[in-house]
Amino acid sequence: MERKAMNELIKWKDKKNRKPLLLYGARQVGKTYLVKEFANKYFKDIIYVNFETNKIIGQIIDENISPKYIIENLEIAFNKKIDKDNTLIFFDEIQKNTRALTSLKYFQEEAPEYYVIGAGSLLGVHIKKKEFSFPVGKVDFLTIYPLSFEEFLINTNNQLLLDKIKECYETNSIMPTLMHKKALDLYYDYLAVGGMPEVVQEFINSGSTINAIDYQKDIIESYKNDITKYSEPSDANKIIATFDSIPIQLAKDNKKFQYKLVQKGGTSTIFGDSIDWLANAGIVNKCIKTKIGVPLKMYEELDSFKLYMNDVGLLTNLSEFPLYLIKNREAANEMMIGMLTENYVASALKYNGLNLDYWKNDFDSEVDFILQSENGLIIPVEVKSSIHTKSKSLNNYIKDYKPKYAIRISSKNFGFKNNIKSVPLYAVFCINKSNLDN
Repeated sequence: MERKAMNELIKWKDKKNRKPLLLYGARQVGKTYLVKEFANKYFKDIIYVNFETNKIIGQIIDENISPKYIIENLEIAFNKKIDKDNTLIFFDEIQKNTRALTSLKYFQEEAPEYYVIGAGSLLGVHIKKKEFSFPVGKVDFLTIYPLSFEEFLINTNNQLLLDKIKECYETNSIMPTLMHKKALDLYYDYLAVGGMPEVVQEFINSGSTINAIDYQKDIIESYKNDITKYSEPSDANKIIATFDSIPIQLAKDNKKFQYKLVQKGGTSTIFGDSIDWLANAGIVNKCIKTKIGVPLKMYEELDSFKLYMNDVGLLTNLSEFPLYLIKNREAANEMMIGMLTENYVASALKYNGLNLDYWKNDFDSEVDFILQSENGLIIPVEVKSSIHTKSKSLNNYIKDYKPKYAIRISSKNFGFKNNIKSVPLYAVFCINKSNLDN
């Protein structure tokens, strides 16, 4: 399965001042598969250590974390020479061994010539714990997300369609009608399937969105098992309750996260840590309310936020959303399909490295996303799930703040009118920091 993150791994390999690399990402987004493919294509050999299953290597590293000692013992354990130029050392589930994580500091200081990658499904959760000695400034980072819609098109053999989408986005030219319809149909498939590699592979193999459901259920169950296994017993039920409330939160007119929807009488004191756990695990993305100013980060109101799933397909499944309603949008409740649409856009923007913020005034106007370009340009983004694009909120925002332009995402074709750039739902992956200034 082709992943854009492979290019980031290649860049890391070619860096002059390369440090050991840590991969973040939720469980089952494809971290292990990606690194093994990377090793297979660009190295002669790989030393693969899974600290969840390989207790012997864990014990060796517990004894001594100097790179020389580790390499010597890895060579003995695997009965082969580690070539600094041609061997990749891969520490998987590195959060299971605190000493292994600390050893990355010494690889950077004493043996930077070796290629070392560490990865872990709950790395973000574990490094928050006091017992972890994190190698600050001694590692490079890369976050792996579920497949974007762009990657979905690549892996479903729609490269020509993908190229045309990019061309139309850059030129604001109209997508040919048949291609526009095909792209929308694939987008609606993606709403059901999402971007988890195993689920996408099943969709490719069977050609059926229905067959993907069981795989999604397994992933959701694995998330809940992780919560039970890796959080404090007193916290597990609260984290699971918070997780299960996400569809309810997003189904409301006011999508601001409400603790009372998790549990009657719920407060940030009771459930705040649960949200942090889910975010650190890469399972959810926060979108924070902001006032308008540069940089946006300084104007965020941290106690007001929306919570989105890391993958729209998992949200579809967790919501028990009937798949036929995704294909038959006219029969679907607009608010319900809008919930999936907004989550999809949030994931796409996050994948492209954009911070998630939204704007709401003191009355009833709200703009779904507020983006900041590399040069500090503030762009409002309105999301619509259909061709009906009238928006009092966006008009109010434009009137008050007079942005250089605005973006409206909907099922309409490309276009630029009244200073609003029309972006079809299937082209959200084109939006990134580098082109917001254009």
